[in-house]
Amino acid sequence: MITELVLDSSYIGAINETRHTIVAAIPETYDEQDMTITSLELSNGATANVQEGTHLNLIAPQVIRVTNGNVFSEYTLSIKHDEARILSFVLNGQFIGVINESAHTITVQVPVGTNLASMVPTVKTTEGATLSPANGAPCDFTKPVSFTVTYNTASCTYLVTVNEMAAPHALYVGLAATQQQLNPEELEACSWLLANVEKSAYASFTDLANGSVDLSECKVIWWHFHKDGGIDGKGKFEANATEALAALDALKAYYTAGGHFLLTRYATYLPAYIGEADCVPNNCWGQNEADAETVGGPWEFSIAGHTDHALWQGLLMDPTKPENVFTCDAGYRITNSTAQYHIGADWGGYETKEVFCTKTGAKDIAGGGDAVVAWEYPATAEHGGIICIGSGCYDWYSVAGAAGTEYYHQNIAKITENAINYLKK
Repeated sequence: MITELVLDSSYIGAINETRHTIVAAIPETYDEQDMTITSLELSNGATANVQEGTHLNLIAPQVIRVTNGNVFSEYTLSIKHDEARILSFVLNGQFIGVINESAHTITVQVPVGTNLASMVPTVKTTEGATLSPANGAPCDFTKPVSFTVTYNTASCTYLVTVNEMAAPHALYVGLAATQQQLNPEELEACSWLLANVEKSAYASFTDLANGSVDLSECKVIWWHFHKDGGIDGKGKFEANATEALAALDALKAYYTAGGHFLLTRYATYLPAYIGEADCVPNNCWGQNEADAETVGGPWEFSIAGHTDHALWQGLLMDPTKPENVFTCDAGYRITNSTAQYHIGADWGGYETKEVFCTKTGAKDIAGGGDAVVAWEYPATAEHGGIICIGSGCYDWYSVAGAAGTEYYHQNIAKITENAINYLKK
């Protein structure tokens, strides 16, 4: 057994005999590349493959082997930098703050008329950290408020600003009463919008039905509808989207007044309910987030014939496949949630893409020879425009810890940004 281990004379390792781990806490900016074992105590008669004075590079964990006669134990030695960060910030249990880690700012959007003088923050910090002002203590947000999080040698101050928004220019809608109650897939998408699109906000379909959202300046309403296990057919859509259907009067009024929609995943069913042809995607499925599949390589869909469309500009492309859009890399965890149209004489009622366009009133803008995975209802004098993306490749949330999500997955945000800018024109 190792009974004591100290690094650089100051950093005592916490020994866990059950897991055979040793973790030493070090300051936030301490260099772990050349640390020295300055104290090492073992059980009687034991020896180790390291000793006092041994230098270790602890950027990666190191294994220490302890031997006594013909038995041995192995301990994994690692370091943990002191860390003090705010991981999430919510006001009054419903208004989620957008955290800018590089600037150490948090911005919260609330409706006009909210009592800013007494709002209750619910704050999640890195493990063991303390917070000032205290978590859960009412604060006056009529002016920006500084929150300082501290853990041992680490400390960070975030400036929290609360903005009242009378009339958003872009709106993310969902079935959930509050943004915080969205499922992980939808929350990831909504959080991106609030952090990246000026004057954007969240509202529930119930808010729209009640007339409590000012849509007078809203250019785009985005609904990204995820349901574990998928939505297949109008019956399942109607059973799982009752709040959206209850808001149809408000949605139709917005649409006929020239408002635009971005509808992604199972939200692509909505055009049939707000005045377009009575057609819904005929090729739909989806897995559960908890047991999402891990992709073995980049996933893609075809934009052959539509490479000049605004949605597909400025993306990270594979130069050997200029007519394909890639959206994730090997190691990404995805539910492959799909709501698209099958094209072909074998089944589905859409023998060709020309038949699809005639029956639906839409224009196909992506998909291979046997599918339409993205389509558009152009704006007219009678209504706004709609962009629909039903490809299973269009996925925002990957299970925590998934690898390889940082390159092609950036295209998801860029496609969404392009769609919003295209519709706002």
